[in-house]
Amino acid sequence: MQQKHSGLEIGLYTLGDLGPDPHTGKTISAGQRTKEIIEAAKLADEMGLDVFGVGEHHRLDYATSAPPVVLAAIAQATKRIKLTSATTVLCTVDPVRLFEDFATLDLISDGRAEIIAGRGAFMESFPLFGYDKNNCDALFSEHMSLFLKLNENEKITWDGQYRSSLRNAEVAPRPLQKQLPIWIAVGRSPDSAARAGKLGVGMALAILGGDPIQFKPLVDLYRITGTEAGHALENLKVGITGHSFIAKTTQQAKDEFYPYYSNYWSYLNQQHGLGFSMSRADYEKIAASETALFVGSPQQIVEKILRQHELFGHQRFMAQMDIGGLPFNKVAENIKLLATEVAPIVRKETSK
Repeated sequence: MQQKHSGLEIGLYTLGDLGPDPHTGKTISAGQRTKEIIEAAKLADEMGLDVFGVGEHHRLDYATSAPPVVLAAIAQATKRIKLTSATTVLCTVDPVRLFEDFATLDLISDGRAEIIAGRGAFMESFPLFGYDKNNCDALFSEHMSLFLKLNENEKITWDGQYRSSLRNAEVAPRPLQKQLPIWIAVGRSPDSAARAGKLGVGMALAILGGDPIQFKPLVDLYRITGTEAGHALENLKVGITGHSFIAKTTQQAKDEFYPYYSNYWSYLNQQHGLGFSMSRADYEKIAASETALFVGSPQQIVEKILRQHELFGHQRFMAQMDIGGLPFNKVAENIKLLATEVAPIVRKETSK
């Protein structure tokens, strides 16, 4: 059973990165990381948060290559929180297998499963599963089209370019929900925003830095394209995702999070072959009150979320907290602060 709150939905997501703790230099195992992700989701559910997401990466420095498996374990440890991928790399997954995995998750969780589909930040999954990365856009379009048809029909006849045809094929099981909710993950691409609108699926917009006002054209484009395609405005859902860290005061939050956040960008940029490192001065700029980085006191976080809500009128906010080797006790503290000191105010203000 899903829990229901008026106002903005508030939740968490993790990509399961395996980064060293900058204070100790130690990196936890993939097994421990996975168990801590399940514990974080359990705590989020107990504290009344609305949604928990698990991302997909196919690298040894990430622990979660199989989000539906992790989410199924979370489903057994939770009661009400919605469970989503964050994101599913749609270009390199078979849509039939994807649908069956998440329909099964929906049954296990009593109707709490969702999917956020994206292209992914890395290319490892293309050779791993036998796809050509040069066909990324065409693969995404075809896989999304097929998935949406699977979501609507128990039996399907279908022809495409990149997988075998289907002839009156039964796709089982069917989810408990009438259809699985699906969102498209969008970074800065107008084409992706327009695609989400045209298809009438949700748009999960990643805002990791800068002034959030620069992303408003993407939200406007999504809604304009969606309504022009005949979709009702109330069905065009927008979710905002971002990095977050909360402490008693804004200064304490910035001081505590800086070693982990600079560490996160250090190894992330190395993974992408870049040499950028984040100085404290860089960090102070991107953590300023008018920016999209959700680092600060509960009041500062509330103000940032509400400012974005004024800009976007979105339905969901999801925070990514467990990055840069941040230990689980700090993650747990952040979940509690988000649930008890941020969420009630935000929900009240956005339900007016």
